[in-house]
Amino acid sequence: MRVGILCGRERAFPDALIGRINEGSGGVRAEMIQLNGTRLDDPTPYSVILDRISHEVPYYRVYTGKAIADGAVVINNPFWWSADNKFLECILARRVGISVPRTVLLPNVTYEADIIDASLRNLGPIDWDAVIEYVGLPAVLKPVMGGGNKNVSLIATKQELVAAHAQSGSLTMIVQERILYDNYCRCWVIGREHVRIAGYDHHMPRHERYRSDHRLSRSLHDEIVECCLTLTRSLGFDMDTVELGIRGAEPVGIDWLNPAPDCDPPSIGQDNFEWVVEHVAEMLISYATGEQRRPEPNWLALCGAVPDLSVVR
Repeated sequence: MRVGILCGRERAFPDALIGRINEGSGGVRAEMIQLNGTRLDDPTPYSVILDRISHEVPYYRVYTGKAIADGAVVINNPFWWSADNKFLECILARRVGISVPRTVLLPNVTYEADIIDASLRNLGPIDWDAVIEYVGLPAVLKPVMGGGNKNVSLIATKQELVAAHAQSGSLTMIVQERILYDNYCRCWVIGREHVRIAGYDHHMPRHERYRSDHRLSRSLHDEIVECCLTLTRSLGFDMDTVELGIRGAEPVGIDWLNPAPDCDPPSIGQDNFEWVVEHVAEMLISYATGEQRRPEPNWLALCGAVPDLSVVR
């Protein structure tokens, strides 16, 4: 039984993961995947693939689709990941009873494809006053796809919103209510079962964002865990980070589309790193041995009604 690791420039996490899996005696071996062109009839030699990079490398994304067709488990499922976006995230979250910011999806300013005015006959001008009336001010403008706080603008006035949107180019943007939270956390969710909560501060330098002095009441801790599990199970992710702003005693979903989260020790801290390595290794081994099977969520059912979440566990 073989586990393949598909990754980019990161080294500490994949190396530690391979070492942790290969030190076991259960017959599961992990290795870096090596590709040099893929034929239709090439067998996929892996029971499980951990994908950390195909969202950036199109050839890898197509390869992971073939691996699934060949019967491999790919973490995270590229078919769910390709279809997901921050607007759909909010729709699903509301369906399963989790608070999210008021959100408006905006048309592009420009297009990379050959789009002319006649291609946009269904679009009218944006009613900025109606947008602001719905989301309120202050607000946040950000891409519907993407992460790492890139191309995010904090908005205080209508003029700032219009100007920031005009600079967004070919990115599809959303504008959201800005949640004025009392506390903030970033949580790793592994295997749809294990959650680790960390205090988090976006305003600090990257290597100082995770806080070790984070304190939560037991009831709030348990509610955050349940929110994290509900969100990742509904999305069909096996590895994700969930960011929640705590407004009073209420967790509000801020971002939970991060299926390839940062796992670099200098950034997340050694204790968090070791926890992630251990739980990801256990998950990969359980899928490779068949000890654990992965049911997939039904997004149509989730959008149609508040579901019985036992179907996505």
